[in-house]
Amino acid sequence: MHESTDDETRRRVALLGSSSDAATRVFTAVLTRSPISRIEVARLTGLSQAAVTKAVTPLVAAGIVSDALDPQLTGLPGRPVSPVAIVPDAVVTLGVKVNVDELIGVATDLTTRVIASERLPLASHDPAAVADAVADLCDHLQKRLGALASRLARVGVAVSGDVDRTTGVVRDSTLMGWRAVPFGAMLRERLSVDVVVQNDVSALTVGEHWFGVGLGTRSFAIVTIGRGIGSGLHLNGDVVEGAYGVAGEIGHLPLTSPDRICACGRRGCVEAVAATSAIEAAVSSAHGRAVTIPDAVALARAGDQAAERAFAEAGSVIGAAIASLVNLVGPELVIIGGEGVAHFDLFEASLRQTYDEHVFSSAGLCRIVVRPHTFEDWARGAAATAIRSLAG
Repeated sequence: MHESTDDETRRRVALLGSSSDAATRVFTAVLTRSPISRIEVARLTGLSQAAVTKAVTPLVAAGIVSDALDPQLTGLPGRPVSPVAIVPDAVVTLGVKVNVDELIGVATDLTTRVIASERLPLASHDPAAVADAVADLCDHLQKRLGALASRLARVGVAVSGDVDRTTGVVRDSTLMGWRAVPFGAMLRERLSVDVVVQNDVSALTVGEHWFGVGLGTRSFAIVTIGRGIGSGLHLNGDVVEGAYGVAGEIGHLPLTSPDRICACGRRGCVEAVAATSAIEAAVSSAHGRAVTIPDAVALARAGDQAAERAFAEAGSVIGAAIASLVNLVGPELVIIGGEGVAHFDLFEASLRQTYDEHVFSSAGLCRIVVRPHTFEDWARGAAATAIRSLAG
């Protein structure tokens, strides 16, 4: 990946990185609600209008925010107020989702609008080989940016597992077979711009918070179903990362029988019943032959009892896990996503029944919505974490 970031972009990145807490809150409000009046920014951030103006002024001077739009927003009754708006292509970021069999990458502007996308198969899970592949993918994306390549500010990379965002160390990724891998450092050796490594579900949560279903919601959770059962939390206006980078790991709550062994090596985990591999194993055992998840879905929809039972059991334990999560932190909304949503009809009845049985009192007011996510959405989440990191 070649060096191409221009001086203007470096100055913009430096400005965002040196922002005060107030300036960061203002930038985030403008970024996610653009176009927006200064009055509304003040209301959302709790800052005075003078403080908002102080924070906006250098952003306008740097070309990150514009105040040259027509006065279309209304502040006080009868008084037109000139809005401020993000300049989408002021900087560009790349987002990469690391899957077990491929990399999905996107180049986005500040609003995570996808400018270019690429996929690259993964032939190996060796960390160095994966880092090389990420660098190759970023190089392909950078070339597709054309003149915008000079505005590349940061790369975000999303990986399944326990990830230390501060250091970029992947402490434990069952899907990749990694333990204590300094992936961030390996990427920094290969890339010409700064990089941030984040847990994939946390990255998706950032994207949903800023530009998705979670926009404007003070508290929500994402639960992803598929190869793993993941969860991301957004509480009291921010994504929860935990003191040690781990939060919301509902896939490893011990909610099922201890004779069910999880891929992580522990017993009784939600994933030991509800992950794709667990469903495949259950249906394969019942039929005495190897059954893939598409086969299991087809069997269940054709009325095969073993397949129906496997999906129902998975839905039940996921419902119990979601109820535990809702009882603990009380979000307004739970978003169910991940590749398993494609056959959510096979989970839904048992999931909602078990959830209703275990959710406590007014926590049951929490809404559960299903939102299909493509892997490009996960890559956009990685880009969103890169944008988030620009402002500290």
